[in-house]
Amino acid sequence: MAGAATYEPGRVDWRLAAPLGLTYLAFFAAPLAILLAMSFAADDRFASFSTDSWVKFWGDPFYRGVVYDTVRLGLVAVLATSVLSYPIALLFISCGPRLRKLLIFIILLPLLTSVVIRTFAWIVILAREGVVNQTLITLGLTSAPLNLLQTELGLVIALTQIEMPLMLLPLVTVMQQINPSLSDASRALGGSKWRTFFRIILPLSLPGWIAGATLVFASATTAFISQTVIGGARLVYLPSLIWQQSMVVFDWPFAAVASVTLLVAVLSGVMLFSLLGRFARID
Repeated sequence: MAGAATYEPGRVDWRLAAPLGLTYLAFFAAPLAILLAMSFAADDRFASFSTDSWVKFWGDPFYRGVVYDTVRLGLVAVLATSVLSYPIALLFISCGPRLRKLLIFIILLPLLTSVVIRTFAWIVILAREGVVNQTLITLGLTSAPLNLLQTELGLVIALTQIEMPLMLLPLVTVMQQINPSLSDASRALGGSKWRTFFRIILPLSLPGWIAGATLVFASATTAFISQTVIGGARLVYLPSLIWQQSMVVFDWPFAAVASVTLLVAVLSGVMLFSLLGRFARID
């Protein structure tokens, strides 16, 4: 047909990606550029630019400690979800189809509930008269209620449950692809269950763990609602600091500095897990 475009194998028509590229520039790249420029503003009127906000942020040990605590919270959440996810994933791949359906429902259940509802539910559970304290007192493990709210321990407990599906889903997906005959061969050669796990299952499941760890780290470090409601005013992390500086103090340049710092911290963690992923391969 005259005038019709001809298809050439191996040729990529980049015009097909133009709508997505323009959307990316308008709603992601441009706001980030504005945020970065705002961090160098001398005041909230943006009449001039300076590095005062950056010097104020990184020159103060308190704010450096906030960055450290935020990154550490994400790493602790990754560690806690990993420890609890592997036993559940092992149970999932070893059980029958009916139990697998039940486990899938249990894994997905937290995702079907609003994070606000889950967070306030944890307030009831972790309160001094809550389920956790009453159970500990009944078992005789403590004589007085423990202070779990507005503590990092209580926040980690809540985040572990909230972020668990993000670790379990990719982990289960990868572990289902592991050939069961490898574990059978290990046990036939005299390998214990622990040796089989550390020498076969764990290395082969690393791609799933890395995917889950990336999601958990990014979500836990930016969990503003959980950090604010459960952590309270005693625990200060970058998301709550950004909200305070922008909505209470109205120091927009300083809030922009904290925002860029949070973005860089999360991206650094994602890149670190991506580098670990290069060493994890499933044949």
